[in-house]
Amino acid sequence: MNKEIGFLYSGNSLGKEEKMFLDIAKKKKINLVMINVYKDTDENVLKEKIKNCGVIYNNTAEDFGIEIAKTIEALGKKVVDSPKAYYFDEDKWMFFLKCKENNIPSPETILLSENIQIAKKELKNFGKWPVVLKRIEGTMGQYVDRAENINQAEKVIEKFWEKGDEKLPIIAQEFISSPSYRITVIGDKIVQTAIKKNKRGWKATGVYGKKFEKFKIDRELKKIVNRVIKISKIKICGIDLLKKENKWLVLEINSEPGLDFFEDEREKLLEKVLVFLKNY
Repeated sequence: MNKEIGFLYSGNSLGKEEKMFLDIAKKKKINLVMINVYKDTDENVLKEKIKNCGVIYNNTAEDFGIEIAKTIEALGKKVVDSPKAYYFDEDKWMFFLKCKENNIPSPETILLSENIQIAKKELKNFGKWPVVLKRIEGTMGQYVDRAENINQAEKVIEKFWEKGDEKLPIIAQEFISSPSYRITVIGDKIVQTAIKKNKRGWKATGVYGKKFEKFKIDRELKKIVNRVIKISKIKICGIDLLKKENKWLVLEINSEPGLDFFEDEREKLLEKVLVFLKNY
C-alpha cells in the first residue's frame, strides 16, 4: 500500500506553509515527499522520489510546476489537482462556457479575435463599458486590466500581446463593481469563506485583496457552489464570485488556492488538505 504523499513546492528553501504541512504530517504519521519544481526536474529523480507515493499534491501556482505535474502523471501517478484542470477548468473562457451550459450565473463574456480590428468591432458590439480584458490563463490578477473605451481597450490588448511572442487568447467581460467573494472547497465540502476588498483600486482578486472578512453562505449560493463543484474536476479549489444587484455571479475557479486569508484558521485548513489527500 502506498503510504507516502508527494508534495510539489517552489522556492530556494521551504517556506512557512511547507514547514507547517510537514509538522502536521508528522503528527498525522503521514510521510510527505517534498519535490521542488525548481530543482527536481530530472525524470529519473522524479521517478525515484514518487515510487512509493499514492498521490502527489501540487501546492505551487508556478507555470513550470504544471510541466512537473504532467511528467508525474505520465509516470503513472495521481496528481491533485491534475494539470488537465489548468488547461480546461481554469481556462477562463472554457469555464464561462461551462457555467453557461449548466445555468450557473456568471458575468457576460465574449472571446476576442486575434485580429485587432475585428476585436475592436466585437467590443463595440459587446457594448459593455467599462470592460474587463483578461487572458484566458493567468494567476493572481496577472494579465487582467480594465478599459473605459475602445482606445484604451486597444492599448490593453496590444500590451498583453507585447508580453509574449504568441497572441494568447483574450476575453472581454462586463465590469461589475463588487468585492471578490472567495469560497474555498476541499473535496466537495466548503471549508472557508472570505470577502476580498481593495479600497485603493478596482481589483480585489489575486494579490490585490488587502482586507478579508467572512461571509455567510445562503441557500441560493449553496446551490450555485454545488453546481460549480459538480462541473469542475478540481478537488481543492477556490471559487471567486461577485455580486451584481444583489445577485451572485461566479467569476472563476482556481486550483492551488491560497489558504492564508485568516492566519488562525490556516493550520486547520492544511490539516483538512492532508486528511483529504490521505483518503484520496
